[in-house]
Amino acid sequence: MRKEIFSTKIIDWYQANHRNLPWRQTTDPYKIWLSEVMLQQTRVAQGLPYFDRFIKSFPTVFDLAKAPEQNVLRLWQGLGYYSRARNLHRCAKEVVTSFNGKFPDTFERLTKLPGIGDYTAAAVASIAFREPVAVVDGNVFRVLSRIFGVETDIASKEGKTYFSVLANNLIDKIRPDLFNQALMEFGALHCLPKNPKCSDCIYSKSCEANQRNLQAVLPVKSKKQKIRTRYFYYFIFKNKNRILMKTRTQKDIWRELNDFYLIETSRRKTPEALVKNDSLLQKSLILRKSSLYKHVLSHQKLMVKFIMVQSELTKKKETLFRQAGLHWLTKQQVEKIPKPILIERFLKEKIHEQDFW
Repeated sequence: MRKEIFSTKIIDWYQANHRNLPWRQTTDPYKIWLSEVMLQQTRVAQGLPYFDRFIKSFPTVFDLAKAPEQNVLRLWQGLGYYSRARNLHRCAKEVVTSFNGKFPDTFERLTKLPGIGDYTAAAVASIAFREPVAVVDGNVFRVLSRIFGVETDIASKEGKTYFSVLANNLIDKIRPDLFNQALMEFGALHCLPKNPKCSDCIYSKSCEANQRNLQAVLPVKSKKQKIRTRYFYYFIFKNKNRILMKTRTQKDIWRELNDFYLIETSRRKTPEALVKNDSLLQKSLILRKSSLYKHVLSHQKLMVKFIMVQSELTKKKETLFRQAGLHWLTKQQVEKIPKPILIERFLKEKIHEQDFW
């Protein structure tokens, strides 16, 4: 298939079938960048309300740059992959301090910014500045591998290079903004991972996967990383209308978000055994234990229990709390800080229990 035919067909399809989304009604690089970062690993339906809230709270890159990181993380809460939010904030600061609030207008210069990889840089450069550089994401891998019958592993270095070259050869040099959005939208709405709409596809006669019945085979991707199971036991100390929480600082999931005193184990344990063997928990009385919460992340499965405990608040105990990074917070303070969605879910379920707060 000639590349001119491919690009014309997909742009025509896009203009007739695309979703009316707010970041498609502008060439503002700030809004385009924000949407692209949010939609990494996130469905449009889930990301759209977050985009609206961010634009309302931070209408310009200057507003985002000067916001406290905790406010950014709190607004991001529930989207997951929180490193995206931290990099978003860092990038906004860099754009303001180094570029006076104006995003660089080329792919190469955009990739130098914190948290902006090739995909995001290509999206911003092509859509905001109409630079003819192709985006390559999961949707693009799927569409191109099926139409052109490419069996190279998309997870391999060779595969990523091959598809990048192919997409850049196909891109419409005059309308790169429409081409890139069209290719991504076609994968999102038509050339679906399962049950693609082949019967009324604009490429049905020329698509290799359709002709050879390879829709379930392509794209080829090496096996996913094995899911790791982790056991979390959260111990909650309460004093009048306050509870103890801490900010996660280690290089792990949920960094800079807030949770309770945590003991992690490699297998199931009883809360009683954990209390007996932990210096901070010793002589604490277990008041209640929650049912098991299961929380699935990209390559991890968390098995979580929340345990309400009571302990005599001696000076020694308060010192141990401080050393563990724990601080007493009221209900109002807890509501304002960023928390993992699992913690938020637990708190919402307990909000009406009179003896919790």
